Amino acid sequence: MTTARIFKPAIIDDVPEITPEVFREHKGAITLIDVRRPDEFNGELSHIPGAKLVTLGPDLEKFLNTHPKDDEIVFVCRSGARSGRATLQSIALGFSKSVNLQGGMILWNERKYPLETHNKENKNGT
Repeated sequence: MTTARIFKPAIIDDVPEITPEVFREHKGAITLIDVRRPDEFNGELSHIPGAKLVTLGPDLEKFLNTHPKDDEIVFVCRSGARSGRATLQSIALGFSKSVNLQGGMILWNERKYPLETHNKENKNGT
């Protein structure tokens, strides 16, 4: 297994961040963690296809304590603030390749990038 970083993040206010454009180039090769609440994950802003919902707090702590520390992880939330905290929390626990998705789901939606909602899937009978 390679330990090289996929992303070369910018450091903004001590948080390593990547833009949505950079993320889209390598989307399938990383773990994407959405730290919002379930109602937000399936709400107005939806979520990025393939994102795993791991809510900030005890759920995130459990995830970070059981997930491989050399995995490349991108954290996302509504605007980037909570996912920035999650990124710093993961780094404090020894994760060396964690990054925050700049602008969160707000910027992702502004860019009109692909979205997914479980509510929509349920309407289609899946």
